[in-house]
Amino acid sequence: MTELVAIASAALILLINLLALGLVPEGRRPSSAMAWLLLILLVPVFGLLLFLLIGSPHVPRKRREEQLQAGAVIQSSLTTVPALPSSPDRPEWMDSAMVLNRRLGWLPSVENNSADLFHDYEESIQTMAGLVHAAERYVHVEYFIICWDTTTAPFFEALEEAAERGVKVRLLYDHVSTFRVPGYKEMLARFDRVGIEWYPMLPIQPLKGHWRRPDLRNHRKILVVDGRSAFVGSQNMIDSSYHNKKHEAAGRKWRELTTRVEGPVVHSINLVFASDWFVETHERLVEHLQPEVFTESAGDITCQIVPSGPGFPDENNLRLFNILIYGAQQRLSITSPYFVPDESLLYAITTAAQRGVAVELFVGEQGDQFMVHHAQCSYYRPLLEAGVRIYLYPAPFVLHSKHFSIDDHTAVIGSSNMDIRSFSLDFEVSMMCTGSRKFVARMREVEDMYRSLSLELTLDEWRQRPLSKRYVDNVMRLTSAVQ
Repeated sequence: MTELVAIASAALILLINLLALGLVPEGRRPSSAMAWLLLILLVPVFGLLLFLLIGSPHVPRKRREEQLQAGAVIQSSLTTVPALPSSPDRPEWMDSAMVLNRRLGWLPSVENNSADLFHDYEESIQTMAGLVHAAERYVHVEYFIICWDTTTAPFFEALEEAAERGVKVRLLYDHVSTFRVPGYKEMLARFDRVGIEWYPMLPIQPLKGHWRRPDLRNHRKILVVDGRSAFVGSQNMIDSSYHNKKHEAAGRKWRELTTRVEGPVVHSINLVFASDWFVETHERLVEHLQPEVFTESAGDITCQIVPSGPGFPDENNLRLFNILIYGAQQRLSITSPYFVPDESLLYAITTAAQRGVAVELFVGEQGDQFMVHHAQCSYYRPLLEAGVRIYLYPAPFVLHSKHFSIDDHTAVIGSSNMDIRSFSLDFEVSMMCTGSRKFVARMREVEDMYRSLSLELTLDEWRQRPLSKRYVDNVMRLTSAVQ
């Protein structure tokens, strides 16, 4: 009997491994396929169960079809928007980047926008609250995490006030990331009382027929007011401690960068919201498909919004980042709290440094996520060896900003990290800004501030770290590819 059990177990393991060899690599990066195969070969039953649970980076077919329907509606509303002519304010190769972005993410480049940067957490929220107080027709809110607390109260009170005076307020939030925040049910009840229309994004509600890979997220952060003003950036609508007792005890707070924009690009941001609203509610916001009419120029910035996520098959944000980095000629400055690049992005950055571009990377001295931070650390050596300068933003703060600048003509800001999760598993939104040296100069001022506060990591110092840390870094690097 024992021998039969052993034979049956061996046969089962062999069958699992044979199936994995043929099924796992399909449509997957070689590095990701190898990581999954290694896991399944080492622990067959557990590895297979985990693969079945989180092995698909795709949303369900119905949701993909709804995403395509939303895209078709958005594209039809933009058919009359022409491509921008060439301009001496940007290099010629930028035009091909704009074509790529529009082809993958639907949205065109538009001129005559203005943008203001906010690196102060409370000031950003107060400014958003002020925009909502001035709203006349509608407010669209979409955040990865929302929490009504002392820090965010001015914003949510402004939403209440707007709804009570007849402004249409629509609100989306990521279900898995928000339902655990303090006062979640009470917050939704307050929304209901004043008529704020809210929906969870990517909900996991098996009893209601909502199920998918549980670690897919809508990571976007968007505010649109009346189609005239908008906010995008890295900041969630929650206190900068995230109400984590360990963070509070350590004095750990998040540092962010957001931008308020005005001009035609606001319509593009609103279309991203409208597509997410349609997928979650099946309601088409037809009245918001036509852009606002701006009789005067809001500014001198050319902007393009690039949505990305599991609903898009081409990793729009990764392609945008790569084409811009390969175009850099003098300087490349990157800020990403979670920096776990795939092979293409790592090669783009190290190649830039090797061909003489001054490349710098701002990351946190300490990570708030153990596995991600150690996976990130495993990439420091090849970066340093290529000539990339790495600056560690001091603990206990978490540098959560997500942006980068290219030479003196282009900058990108949004919700996307430079990691495999943001490229494949999270819905993100990025804004490319070009043609304005003033805007890039303002972002340089933020980067200069980071540098003045940070410690530079040297290659000699990194080579001397203990073997135990190197081991953990390398193991966590493998886990980053399991997606």
